[in-house]
Amino acid sequence: MHGFLELQTLEGKNVAWGETTQVARGNRVTTRMMFRFTDGSIYDETTVFSQRGTFRLVSDHLIQKGPSFKQSTDTTVDAGTGDVTVRYRDKDGRDKVQTERLDLPPDLANGLILTLLKDIRPDVPITTLSMVATTPKPRLVTLEITPEGADPFSVGSLERKAMHYVVKTKVGGIAGAVAPLVGKQPPDIHVWVVEGGAPGFVRFEGPLEAEGPIWRIRMAPPAVFKKGKL
Repeated sequence: MHGFLELQTLEGKNVAWGETTQVARGNRVTTRMMFRFTDGSIYDETTVFSQRGTFRLVSDHLIQKGPSFKQSTDTTVDAGTGDVTVRYRDKDGRDKVQTERLDLPPDLANGLILTLLKDIRPDVPITTLSMVATTPKPRLVTLEITPEGADPFSVGSLERKAMHYVVKTKVGGIAGAVAPLVGKQPPDIHVWVVEGGAPGFVRFEGPLEAEGPIWRIRMAPPAVFKKGKL
């Protein structure tokens, strides 16, 4: 699979263009989603997972840097060893490296949200997954996915419906209890997926980093070729 994406504000202003690829070799799949922003920022995530009966994360590598992000980070998650490494620059401009070994659960979903949402059952009230969040200290959080019903959309004269999923991030421990009181509770993520024999991604609305702005991702309209030129 190879598709092209656009990233917008909720008001419809384009701030980045990108692409997504997915390549399967044997029982392993490598996906990549990359955006180049108009201000020079980069968002680039490469995820490897296995699909032998169930989805299982192998590794995830996320790079986000530039003025569109509150903090530039380079994060690697090795699901086999449990090692999570975060490279970042502190407020004084010094390069830092934070490495921790976590007890990672088998339902880890880093880099897999859009893939998994095309496969979960919409008749299940709540689907729970785990994710490593980095700010930049790595910690495990829980994702609760709830189907909100089918919403109509159209492509030209074609009319279809997409299942609307809401993804809530649950932060455990004392931090989770305090977060709503200090305004740090992560906002919900909204994703729309066309169901059927070949489910497809329609739209994403949510942040790409902790405390980041709410952005919209959707498939980019194709350019028109004229006389062999774009």
